[in-house]
Parts: sequence; structure tokens; C-alpha cells
Amino acid sequence: MNLTGQLSEVKNFINGKFERNGQKEMDVINPSDGSVIATLPLSTANDVDKAVQAAKNAFPSWSMMTFKERVQIFFRYRTLLENNMDELTKLVQLENGKIYSEAKAEVEKSMELCEFAVSIPQIIVNEVQEVSNGVECRIERKPLGVVASIAPFNFPNMVPHWTMPNALVLGNTMVMKPSEIVPLSTVRMAELLKEAGLPDGVFNLVNGGKEVVEAICDHPDIKAVSFVGSTKVAKIVYKRATSTLKRCVALGGAKNHLLVFPDANPEMTASNVVASMSGCAGQRCMAASVMVGVDKIQHIIDRMVEDAKQLIPGENLGSVISEAAKERIEGYISEAEKNGAKILLDGRNTTVAGKEGGFYVGPTIIDYVTTDMSVAHEEIFGPVISIIRAKDLDEAIEIENGSNYGNAAAVFTQSGGLAKQVMERASAGMIGVNIGVPVPREPFSFGGWNESKFGVGDITGRSSIEFWTQNKKTTTKWNPEAQTNWMS
Repeated sequence: MNLTGQLSEVKNFINGKFERNGQKEMDVINPSDGSVIATLPLSTANDVDKAVQAAKNAFPSWSMMTFKERVQIFFRYRTLLENNMDELTKLVQLENGKIYSEAKAEVEKSMELCEFAVSIPQIIVNEVQEVSNGVECRIERKPLGVVASIAPFNFPNMVPHWTMPNALVLGNTMVMKPSEIVPLSTVRMAELLKEAGLPDGVFNLVNGGKEVVEAICDHPDIKAVSFVGSTKVAKIVYKRATSTLKRCVALGGAKNHLLVFPDANPEMTASNVVASMSGCAGQRCMAASVMVGVDKIQHIIDRMVEDAKQLIPGENLGSVISEAAKERIEGYISEAEKNGAKILLDGRNTTVAGKEGGFYVGPTIIDYVTTDMSVAHEEIFGPVISIIRAKDLDEAIEIENGSNYGNAAAVFTQSGGLAKQVMERASAGMIGVNIGVPVPREPFSFGGWNESKFGVGDITGRSSIEFWTQNKKTTTKWNPEAQTNWMS
């Protein structure tokens, strides 16, 4: 894949081959400058069916391979990620608009996810016990069959690696649908998997939009679906996939609250909050969106503003994904201002010299937000943080608990007692103490509560083993002389 100039057409990857039929297509845009970098096929249900059949045909031989044989491929694949780090980083930059360091960190996380996947044979130990005289029970984990993964635009390299390595190492075969906005990283992923020796049909890639998602949810031969994206779509995918009796975990949006107390370390708190609200241009479901300032925290807010002023769009702050996203984010800021909030730092109307066609929003800090304002309770997905003032811990917890979402929450304090109360009372699946982005590392799983997640289980970490496999229970008896009992 050539990174200089116009990229070649994006193609589907089915049964080990790249192909593109006579489908409709759409442009892929570089959000940093607004240029067209590729065209994408808008695939149909027929393309999904073709990919599913390839995965279904590959499943018997792939699932019968030993763990050792399967993980060897992913050892080689992880090395290929490392060897192609610069190219993969630039692909993320090109299609997503991240700055180089953020894009590189995403690829490095993909390597870490592969490292966990190759450790699964050391974790997944079959259970065996003599449950009665001469009677043995055994539990083995078996793959489901053909599974599907639907990925979002904000982490084009990392999120596909949340699902693909674990699901495949466990013996499943996969159909992946990347976001149509950022298809390039997954195309390169398919190329590297083939180079690593993955058999044809084990991993398949179908590009497109809504029709592909619906076909995945409806296909009778797909046994499980994972989804990462907005809450609105996550609900639709979860209902549609489970209505056809599939397993489904659908991760949705977030409105993460950071509770800041007066005793918090000012330097650490300000830098963490600003980094959390602005990293990846705020386009991550773990980004700080609301800061609940408890009592006298003006000194921390002042420091936050100074820290945020050091973020320069186009240099150490990337673009947002599209013109529509820029307009939507700026609309939230304007509405908050109109309703009486105070804009301490305004990122509207940002342009970058030499990249005037890019979609940039500068760092934005909004103070004196009230809970009825849209910026207080709707997901903005940009480098914007709203500050709500609270008089004490109970009011701060009430504000946090009032959110429909429940992905993450964090507390900044030097008091272990305060931190413990927030850890226990916050309604979120991932909690941080003096950490602005409390993302668990493997083997711990990623996942929120409430309207940030639909379904049971996780698609990452140790508990993903449950989602991507099913138990086979075997009971055996070989000694006819043993006393007969209820088990025989």
C-alpha cells in the first residue's frame, strides 16, 4: 500500500484474496487536510455471504489445529506489526487524523493485544475432576465457529485487534467490517496476516456501510458479533443480532466524569485532565468529558487552561474525523455559551496553515455548566471538557450517577477515603484514581456499564475467552466393577 499520493482502491479480502466487484463506492477522506486518499466499495449482503462461506469452509481445519500451531502464526504477525511500525502509524494518521505519537501508541497497543493472544494457551486450562468413584468430568473450551467484528473509526488499528487475535487463536474464523471512514489499516492488517501464514478464509474483510452491518446481524451462519461505536447504533446492532439468536457484545458511547477535589495535586491533576479531554482529539470513549469540581478548585482550573493553551492543532493536537463532526462539536460549544456557560478556552473556528481543508477543533474548556445543558449529558466526541461545580462528595456522585452512560469515571484526590467512596459509588465499569484515562491493560478486560455496553461478557482480556468459546462437558467411566450410583 503506497502512502505517497493517491492510494490504490480499497478492496475486500475474502478467502485469502483481495477483490472488488462492481459495487457502488465512496471516497475516503484524509481529515487532516480534506483530501481524497482512496475509494471504498459499498459492499452488499452478497459480499457478506461470500465472506461467511469462506470462513465457514475454513473453520473445520483451523479449529482442529492445536493452540501451539495457531499461536505461532500470531507470533510472526506480532513481529510484522513491529517491523512495519512506521508504515502502520502513518496509515492511522492518514485516515484518522491523529498526530504521529498517538497513532504509534495505537499500533503498539495492537502488538500488546497480540502478546496477550499468544499467551492464551497458558491461561485456558481444561478442568478435570474425579467426581465419583471411577467417574471423571472434564470441561473443554471449544470455538463457536464463524464470528464477526464491527469496528469504529476512532482507533482503526487498535480496536480490530481487540477482537481478531483472541477470537482466531481460540479457533474461530472471522468476518470483519471496519468503519467505512477508515478502511486502510484493516486492509494492511489482512496483508500482514496472510504474510504471517494465516490460512485462507480464516480472516475475511468486508468494507461498506449499513447494509454490511445488517447482513452480519442477520446471517444465520454467524455465531457471535462484537460491535464498537455509538450507543445509538450499539442498541440497534445488539437487538438485531440477538434477535437472530447470536451472541453479541456491543460497546457504545460515553460521558466520562472526572471528580476533582481541592486536595488533588494541582500539576498532576491539570495535566491528566487536559490530556484525557484532548488525546486523540477527544475522539475516544475513555476521554474526559465532564469535570465535576468539588468546592474550591479554581487553582486547578486555572492551571488546566494554561496547560491546554500548549495544545496546537496540527502539531500536538490532531484533527477530528470529518467536517460534520467539526460542525457538531462547535455547535455544542455555541449552545453552552448561549445558555450561560463561560468559555474559558475556545477551540471554534480553528484552521491550520497549509491544511485549510482539514477538520480541526482547538482545545475547549467550558465552565459553569449546569446539568440540564446538552454539553453536560450528551457525548460530544471532541477536545472539549465541561466543568460542573459541586459543593461536596454526595452532590458530585449524584451528578456522575445521573449520566445514562457508564464507561469510565475518575477521582483526583490525595485522600484514600474519598477515593474509596468514589470507587464504590460511581456508576461506571472502569474507575481511575488520579488517572484520567483508566483503560485496563491485558489480561484485564475493557468494558463499561449502563448505556455504554450492551450484552454479557467482554471482547478483550481474559474474560473474552468466555465470549469467544463454548464449554464442552464430558463425563467418562471405564471401571465396570465400581459401585453403581446416580452417576451411572
